[in-house]
Amino acid sequence: MRLRVVVALVVLPLAASAAERPEWAFGSETPAPRSVTDPEAIITVPGSSKRYTAKQVDSFFDPPDWFPDEHPPMPQIVAHGREPAVRACITCHVTNGHGHPDNSRLPGASAAYLLRQLGDLQSGARKGGNMGPIAKAMTPEEMKTAADYFSQLKPIAWTKVVETDTVPKTRIGRGNRSNVIPGGGTEPIGDRIIEVPEDTARVDIRDPHAGFIAYVPIGSVAKGKELVTTGAGKTIPCSVCHGEGLRGLGDVPHLAGRSPSSIGRQLYYFQSGDRTGPAASLMKAPVEKLTSDDILAISAYVASLAP
Repeated sequence: MRLRVVVALVVLPLAASAAERPEWAFGSETPAPRSVTDPEAIITVPGSSKRYTAKQVDSFFDPPDWFPDEHPPMPQIVAHGREPAVRACITCHVTNGHGHPDNSRLPGASAAYLLRQLGDLQSGARKGGNMGPIAKAMTPEEMKTAADYFSQLKPIAWTKVVETDTVPKTRIGRGNRSNVIPGGGTEPIGDRIIEVPEDTARVDIRDPHAGFIAYVPIGSVAKGKELVTTGAGKTIPCSVCHGEGLRGLGDVPHLAGRSPSSIGRQLYYFQSGDRTGPAASLMKAPVEKLTSDDILAISAYVASLAP
C-alpha cells in the first residue's frame, strides 16, 4: 500500500517595510554660515518702523520683533530666552510662531500638547535637533509659560503648495534651508518636495510676513487626499483623531497648512521609532504601512489645506 503525503503551503503576508528616510524633509548635515553682513549694518523690513542691527537679527537672545502690535505681550522666555542655554523661542519660530521648514509650527496646538512635546524633547523621547538641548535646559515654569503663550496664537497661511514637474535649483542657505539659486535654472523634481522662501532675504531676517513655497510632484496632492481622507487600505482617516479639516481635536494638534517638510519628518520619526512616548504610540499603527511615496503625498496634501 502506497501512502500519499500532502504538504500544505501556508503563505503569510509580508510585513510592511519601513519607508526610506525622506531626505527632502531634512536639512544638510553641514549648515551654511549664519551671516556675512556687517554686524552693525541697519536692517529694516517692509511695513515695520523697527530698525535692528545685523547682529541683533542674528542674535539667539535679542532677536527682532518687527511687528509687536500683531501678537500678545511676549514673555521673557519667548522674546529673549535665558542665557546661555535657552534661546529665545522667536529665534527659530519667529514672532508668529510658524517658524521655518527646519522647525515646527506652534500655533494650532493646545498648551497641554506643547508642554508634552517640550517634556518629550527634554527626556529624549522626541528627536528635535537644536530643541533637544534647549528643552533640557528649560525649567518647568519656562516650559509652561512658552506653551501657554504659543497656544494663544492662530494658524495662518504660511506655505503655498505648487504641483510641478520641474523646480528651481537650490542650495543650502542660512537656517539650514533650501534657497533658490538666482539664475540657476531648473531641474526635475523627482520624488521630492522642495520648500523654499518666497523671499529669501526677508526670511533670513526673520520677517513674520515672509512665508514659503512648497513645490510638490504632480498628482501628489490627490494621492495624499485619498490616504488622509479614506486611509486607502493602509491607514485610518486622519480626521478620526485630528478633527474635521485636520484642524485639531482637543489636545490632538492642528495639522492643516503645516510645512510639508515638518510633516514628512514627523511621519518618518513615528514609523522609525525615533519619536516615542505614550502619546506618540498612538501614531504607531497609522504609519506602520506607509511607504516613502505615501509620506510625500500625505505631506503635500496636508500642507495644501487652508489653516
